[in-house]
Amino acid sequence: AKDTTTTVNPQSTILTSTSLIPTTSRGYLIQHTYFSLSYSETNRQAEWVAYNLTPAFINGLQDRTDDFRIDPKVKNNPVGSGDYSGSGYDRGHLCPAADMKLNKTSMSETFYMSNMSPQEPMFNRGIWELLESKVRTWANEKNGVYVVTGPILRNICGTINNGTISVPCSYYKIVFKDNGTEKIAIALILNNQGSSSSLKSFVTSIDNIEALTGIDFFSSLSDDIENKLESSTNTSSWSW
Repeated sequence: AKDTTTTVNPQSTILTSTSLIPTTSRGYLIQHTYFSLSYSETNRQAEWVAYNLTPAFINGLQDRTDDFRIDPKVKNNPVGSGDYSGSGYDRGHLCPAADMKLNKTSMSETFYMSNMSPQEPMFNRGIWELLESKVRTWANEKNGVYVVTGPILRNICGTINNGTISVPCSYYKIVFKDNGTEKIAIALILNNQGSSSSLKSFVTSIDNIEALTGIDFFSSLSDDIENKLESSTNTSSWSW
């Protein structure tokens, strides 16, 4: 018989009505083909972006499309591709383009402006990019992980585009893996600035991120598992 155990069905990685979808604190849910987000119209960016990241997405052959554009699912006052122009900030991806190399749709959707946040160039092209690469390493090592990431919008360090787009002071990233026998997670908060510190130095608890954002990340898990997972800052289950 043909061995199909290694076959990856990309459709199985889509977050539609999955139990892992976080709550919305200041936004509304938008679902794209391969990732979901909660869009804050007040801040004109997502408060979180969530997706399953598998080796198939990381090791795909799709090139960057660089087609920055309005997200058609944003209801009011969407951000346009030129709205960061002259601000000094990068159009920083929340779901990275390099996480979505599966096909043209997956890649192109990462260039919706709803997936962008104003990031300091030294941050976006430095420590944040380093973390994104580390998450891809974890996803390859663990045959897929769940990622939720976003800005901490309760703490704003200015605005751009005539005061309409918030500049976050910091960003978080949570990586989760259900191994069947156990559930593990790692959470980090990084300031929106360049840094030469080790990634491990930014590790925090999910509880702390929830307190800073007002978002509930794993409400569908049983209370005992959720409490253990969200209070932990255990780094030993992850390669550094």
